[in-house]
Amino acid sequence: QVQLVESGGGSVQPGESLTVSCTSSGGLLFQGLSAVAWFRQAPGKDREFVARISGDGSTRVADSVKGRFTISGDSAKNTVNLQMNSLKPEDTAIYYCNTVPVLWNWGQGTQVTVSS
Repeated sequence: QVQLVESGGGSVQPGESLTVSCTSSGGLLFQGLSAVAWFRQAPGKDREFVARISGDGSTRVADSVKGRFTISGDSAKNTVNLQMNSLKPEDTAIYYCNTVPVLWNWGQGTQVTVSS
């Protein structure tokens, strides 16, 4: 069974940086034509797309975080990272990772809180 595990969340002040990581057990993050994406969900809001990385290394980020967030992968470590710079209070959410377009079971996510 595949288990997704997110880590690295925490509380920071606006303008600071934080990196969250995603890893899996029971399967590789990149297989076939799969890609890995980060999502986030704030209380009372829908889960939204944040960034994606494909097996060939190509990346895409949401307009709301473009220029601030960078997604990267390390196949040797079977991890995908999301580096978040210039964090804003609006970035406060639980951050999740998953394969796309075919989803594995969702992990617990990791909380990111940005406040003064």
